[in-house]
Amino acid sequence: MADKIQLLNPPGVAAPLGMYSHIARVPAGELLFLAGQVAVDSNGKLVGADDFEAQLHQVFENLRVLLQSAGASFKDVVKFNTYLLDAEYIQPLMRARAELYPRLFGGGPYPPNTLVIIDRLVREEFLLEIEAVARAPG
Repeated sequence: MADKIQLLNPPGVAAPLGMYSHIARVPAGELLFLAGQVAVDSNGKLVGADDFEAQLHQVFENLRVLLQSAGASFKDVVKFNTYLLDAEYIQPLMRARAELYPRLFGGGPYPPNTLVIIDRLVREEFLLEIEAVARAPG
């Protein structure tokens, strides 16, 4: 189904500021709404206390497991919402995505992403949370 997703950056708007597209065009069909994921392992234990990159990798691992459980993959993702605890994590996020995204998405283009800096997450030790919307295969 990922081949039915069009990721677009139309003329008339500036190029994206990072590894994302401005538009995801998806034919009508079933969607998956993935709850925001934080850096906990399958037992609910924190991964990467005070380590942004370790937390980011765990968040993407959790997203991968959720997608896979529904028969989907990252190539089916049509939108991310990313929540960071502090603006100091913007550059580490960009660097980590530059490493991760080519492996997860096959070199681009990449789905739209909204990045929000927030005051706090559900637990103080969490540095980021990412939620996703994906097209369900089938």
